[in-house]
Amino acid sequence: MKRILVLMLLALELSCVRAHRVNKHKPWIESSYHGVITENTDVVLLDPPLVALDKDAPVPFGGEICGFHVQGVSAPFEAVVLNRTSGEGRLRVREPIDCERQREFTFIIQARDCGTGPKGHGEKRSHKAVVHVQVGDVNEFSPVFGQLEYHGSVMEGKVYDSVLQVQASDQDCSPQYSQICNYQISSQDTAFAIDRNGNIRNTESLSFDKKSHYKIYVTAFDCGQKRAAQDAVVHIHVKPVCKPGWQGWSKLIDYEPGTGSKLLFPKMHLETCVGWVSWIRSTVELEPSGSGRGCDRQSHSERALQKLCGASSVSTDLLPALSGVFNWTATLVADGGRDSDLSYRFDGRQAAKIPDWVVPQNLTHQFTITTWMKHGPSPGQRAEKETLLCNSDKTEMNRHHYSLYVHNCRLVFLLRTDYTQTDSFRPAEFHWKLEQICDKEWHYYVISVDFPVVTLYVDGVTYDPYLVTDDWPIHSSQIDLQLTVGACWQGGEVSKAKFTQYFRGSLSGLTIRSGKIASQKIISCLQACKEGLDITSPESLGHRIKFHLNPAQSLVVMEGEDLEQMNAALRKVSYINSRQFPTKGARHLRISTAVQCFGEDVCISVPDIETAVMVIQPSEPRIIITGAEHLTVPTSNLALGLSLFRDLHIISTVPKSTEQTNTDHRSGALKDTAHNLDYCDIVVLGEELRAGLESLELHRSALLGKHLEYANSSTGMSIYGVDSVRHYTEVIRQVRYQSSQTLDSVRSFRLTCSELSGPYTSDQYTLQVNILHSEEAIEHVNHAMAPPKYMQIIHPTVTEYNGYSLVVPAVATAVIVVCIAALLVVLLSVYYLNQPQNQQHIHTHTLPEKQADCDRPSVSITVNPLESFQELQSAEEVTEEEEEDEEDDGDISTTESDSDEEETCMSSSIHHQTRVQWGTSTFHC
Repeated sequence: MKRILVLMLLALELSCVRAHRVNKHKPWIESSYHGVITENTDVVLLDPPLVALDKDAPVPFGGEICGFHVQGVSAPFEAVVLNRTSGEGRLRVREPIDCERQREFTFIIQARDCGTGPKGHGEKRSHKAVVHVQVGDVNEFSPVFGQLEYHGSVMEGKVYDSVLQVQASDQDCSPQYSQICNYQISSQDTAFAIDRNGNIRNTESLSFDKKSHYKIYVTAFDCGQKRAAQDAVVHIHVKPVCKPGWQGWSKLIDYEPGTGSKLLFPKMHLETCVGWVSWIRSTVELEPSGSGRGCDRQSHSERALQKLCGASSVSTDLLPALSGVFNWTATLVADGGRDSDLSYRFDGRQAAKIPDWVVPQNLTHQFTITTWMKHGPSPGQRAEKETLLCNSDKTEMNRHHYSLYVHNCRLVFLLRTDYTQTDSFRPAEFHWKLEQICDKEWHYYVISVDFPVVTLYVDGVTYDPYLVTDDWPIHSSQIDLQLTVGACWQGGEVSKAKFTQYFRGSLSGLTIRSGKIASQKIISCLQACKEGLDITSPESLGHRIKFHLNPAQSLVVMEGEDLEQMNAALRKVSYINSRQFPTKGARHLRISTAVQCFGEDVCISVPDIETAVMVIQPSEPRIIITGAEHLTVPTSNLALGLSLFRDLHIISTVPKSTEQTNTDHRSGALKDTAHNLDYCDIVVLGEELRAGLESLELHRSALLGKHLEYANSSTGMSIYGVDSVRHYTEVIRQVRYQSSQTLDSVRSFRLTCSELSGPYTSDQYTLQVNILHSEEAIEHVNHAMAPPKYMQIIHPTVTEYNGYSLVVPAVATAVIVVCIAALLVVLLSVYYLNQPQNQQHIHTHTLPEKQADCDRPSVSITVNPLESFQELQSAEEVTEEEEEDEEDDGDISTTESDSDEEETCMSSSIHHQTRVQWGTSTFHC
């Protein structure tokens, strides 16, 4: 046993000696390695490759490589053995590598063999080798600009090499991907360029007036051609070269009607580009408009304006607004001027005959002709006469008694006296040569005749004739005369009467009146503007600023030595339009300036500026006419005259915007306005009034204290003049229709009213008069068994008798019918016995004024007295209901005072005797 143990120990010792002899060499690797790894990958490419050799090979374990050991705490790498026999290995990362965090790694690596057994006992390690690993970059980041907005400026007229520089950066780690290789301007059609370094320059000279600010977009690319995620915005401002001129003004200024004066230049100042100045003069001019009569004037008729301006005698308007009575302008063409201008255009084919009843007959050695005229040069070298106004023989001969015409840009007035006045050679033609006659602008002409002196006023300036020619007086004759406008009437010495010497131009407000104009003040009033310039608080300008405002308020001149005071003075200039309904559109303004420096006459030149005031469309008024629509009267009452419009009401309203009120915010609401009317026309519908049998009458006393006149004809009546709605209402209520003999059963009249000569016209109010012939009524009474032909309930009808209404309250109807039935026989006998006396009594009877004023339209019932009481009673019930409806409607449409007045009249009619008329007699029940 002891021998066996000794043998085993010997064998073990021999094996240990043999094993030690097998693993006697260390593994061998290169002394250094260089590796590359791309970020976000896990394999390192080494140069040379990772291979460990062992001289103990091919002895198992001792000649095999079991692993590599990486030394370095911060090194995120590990090495693995791919083949133990060949010693081939691989270097890889334990976690993702980010080049942007660390671009290079250096660490130590060793190889170890497998030792003497599977468990690696007795392993040997190689020497330490140095490994250098570089991380390869991936282009994962886009360029980013240092700021998203850049600002630069250039002086106009200059080209710069560099206006400003933009810069972008990239977070990638490698030079290839982290460097910006290119910049580009992404905006199209721009006057700028950019180089590789981000320098922006302008490619052309820039103008401040053309464009003062440019906004361009710039992008960047890295060397891997990756574009910036967000473009940069570059603002380039063009600085103007200092030019003398006004700064801080607007090219268009809105003006809302009814707001009074509005400052035109609240922020304006003058840039002189020099040092101190010694003197400044500025002129603000409100330029006349090419269309319309120069400025915004009241568009009333010339006749009405003359009366408003204080002209004593009455003038005749030869170009009035078209109406039912003044209808001779219907063939003329309205001029294309402003909306409210009452003007007519003549192109050599239009003319109008003035009716004989319009022509003034009392013209002697003193009279006046006024007109607005716009005229240009006549075509051709030998232009014909162009007649504005002509009074010539209607037939037989062709004598011109007086005329006003234009010939070769000369204004000529012809006046031929009669032999009854003188038989000597007398002045006959007066010639004026003025630039205004053919400058195609509106001018106001006044021909004042104080024979043998004739004076011309053009826009208020007096001009004497440069040439006066004489002629013999005209022999008196019985030939009628024809007054024409736009041409001259040639009634004799030709085969067919015709117009000749046509006018080419525009006319407005052509009037003729007896007597000469009293003063220059009236002429200035006639051509005065309702708009103009004004200076707010002129007392605050100071004594160092001198200013002048012309009478027409179209020109303001300011002078001063201090620039800041002049700036403050110009800021106080305002525009004002006093018309209640001004004409919309633009009003052009021009500002001219002269500047002097110390020791120099003129140091700088300040260019003129032009701006415009835009007048906004005003709210248009609405004229409403209300009243009874039907009247029923017997023929006998028309002889004394029938008041047609006793219950007439005229209301002028205007839309009320939300800015004009704090209590009513409803759009389109109406408010009453105190407007003036120009005219009201009463037109006869159907056949004209028969001369000598029918007429519309108005007593002259109705016009006392009012600026109104009226004209009458067979077609109707025209009441005209600038006056209040109240005065027009009072006058129209007194118009009466008279007829001494009529076969008509119905007569209709239409009433319309106008404001500002036509732009604002009322709705058409129509009144129908039903005429009951007396013969038919008497015959109906004498036939007791006749059917109830005349029993009718007329609503809303007013039956008038001799100027007052028949009012039959429903409460008293039964009593009245009983009275009529009981006294029927007495009624007929008294009628025939007392007809002359009753007629006389009725014709002379008038109601007291207070009672007449209380009369109001009501439901009227014309009753056959022989009808049964039951039928009449049912008619009363229907009438009573209609009367209640009428009263309800009246509460809505009439004023509180009218309602009170009606209640007073109703109570008065109940407490007084009820008066009933039948035919032409009056009885009391």
